[in-house]
Amino acid sequence: MENIEEPSPLRITPTVRALSSALRGKPENVPDSSRGHGDRIFPEQDKLWFKESSAKNLRNRDFLSPTTMLNTLYADGQVPPAVMSRVLSLRGSGVLPVAGGEVMGEGLRVRVDRAASFRAVLAGGATEYLKPPSQRQGCVVINCPALHPKPNTPTPETLTLGQLRTVLLADHMGALLRGQGFTVSYCPTLPEDSDIIAFLQALGIDWPTAPANWTNEEREEKIQEALENCPYRERETERGRRTSGGGGRKVEEGENEGVLRVNLKRVFQEEGLLGYDPSLGTCTVHRDSVSHLAQLDLTTADCTVAVATALHVTSCQDEFRQQQIAMLWRASGATHTQRHLVCGPVKTPGCHLTAAQYLQLRRGQMKEASEMKYGDQVEGQTWDDIIRVMTSATVRFELLSTVHTSPVTLDVQREGGVSTKGPRGGVFVMYNCARLHTLFDSYERGVEKGLYPEIPECSQLDFSALKEEGEWLLLFNYLIPFSELLDQSGQVLDGEGGGARVNIKTEQICKFLVSLSKDFSSYYNRVHVLGEPLPHLFNQMFCRLYLLRALRELYHSALDTLNLPPIRQL
Repeated sequence: MENIEEPSPLRITPTVRALSSALRGKPENVPDSSRGHGDRIFPEQDKLWFKESSAKNLRNRDFLSPTTMLNTLYADGQVPPAVMSRVLSLRGSGVLPVAGGEVMGEGLRVRVDRAASFRAVLAGGATEYLKPPSQRQGCVVINCPALHPKPNTPTPETLTLGQLRTVLLADHMGALLRGQGFTVSYCPTLPEDSDIIAFLQALGIDWPTAPANWTNEEREEKIQEALENCPYRERETERGRRTSGGGGRKVEEGENEGVLRVNLKRVFQEEGLLGYDPSLGTCTVHRDSVSHLAQLDLTTADCTVAVATALHVTSCQDEFRQQQIAMLWRASGATHTQRHLVCGPVKTPGCHLTAAQYLQLRRGQMKEASEMKYGDQVEGQTWDDIIRVMTSATVRFELLSTVHTSPVTLDVQREGGVSTKGPRGGVFVMYNCARLHTLFDSYERGVEKGLYPEIPECSQLDFSALKEEGEWLLLFNYLIPFSELLDQSGQVLDGEGGGARVNIKTEQICKFLVSLSKDFSSYYNRVHVLGEPLPHLFNQMFCRLYLLRALRELYHSALDTLNLPPIRQL
């Protein structure tokens, strides 16, 4: 029996590559490694074509090769007929089907076969579009310095807003990387039943815990011994010679007995580690540093690979200290790859708030806004859970929607309130997700009453009925690209070199969800999905339900990376 290959999910990147290859006269299916080959000088392959995204441009084109690019490739920008034929007959794994193309004033524009694309994406419930295109392997330890004892376990009252931002970012990165196939562990382990664990749970963060009487003393002793015997330890005789030779105060015999110092500059210089602060110099090893290293050692002990990646998620204020910790760990014999994800500060003009005060403020504002909108029904456990999730969504979107290296400025005036209307981040996203659940609840009730039949198989539908511009925009800008968006953080970690710091577009999921909610809200307010129960209208209604069901699952997948459960009713 002949094996029939399943068609590959449609992707933006393979389509752009295939279009570029067709335009440049190369084979249609060009692997990543083909870039830069050949003697002729061409524009970069990923600059030849642009995916359109605005509703205005999507009315007449889906991809555009600008006139400037055509002039670079061809005399007077005239695209040869053979090249145009290759573009129009584009085929390949993951390549969107082309319906037509033409050269206009702005360049060569290509239109996708939209009905075929709707069918290809929605036929399998869009499941392949809700996860990364490839699964990776490896162990990642996400270390959050803000949660380490110094020397006491932090509390919600001692946690700053900048540190809270690092905790939320660590949680988000863990969910993203786990979805890509990585084994993810979090560091440090915190005492169960502690105030900080209860605080994190209120934000939907599941952090590893241990009994309150648990100790890590054995590993701490091992780390201490390793540092005492490491080649980078600075002996007192060396310090004395260097100090007296430099004209400074002479170190008296026995004055620094028992003090352990490690030359961190030698560590990164001799081991060829890039991106570390040249002023690290010599570091005195304190007990809280040994505790930090022992926690890292404990977390990496369960990794199934010899070399794991430790991702230190830290604030800019603590970056120098975390670089010291990283080099001490290296000096103790750890060979794991270490990267630093550094967050900018969080500013609250006009007042100072701890993490606990900030969460309390947002929770109170969320409850007040809900009571103003829904009245006396805002009571009981169900509404307590809704307000908790909505508060968590508000906090996460406020602190994660900005590029992680940039500062965040919060409006924490008590009279400001949290609006349940308008594109205001987390609340707006959760509200629109709830609208999708309400829509399908309404449809199911219509089926029970005999108004509508059950949704038929996809093969029985004619997706050319989806002609409203908002429908293609939701598929082309959100459902199709989402999978590649999920893949980006893993690509950055897999990349070689680049130094200690790593920059990941951690803000993209939040921005994606806000943009999706704006476009879905606009579409939903404009289009009556559940129409009159007339047979000749059912095909279009079912096509829309297929699309919106996939959109509902898209919301769920994106919210999962933020550890936010969907609100099913508001």
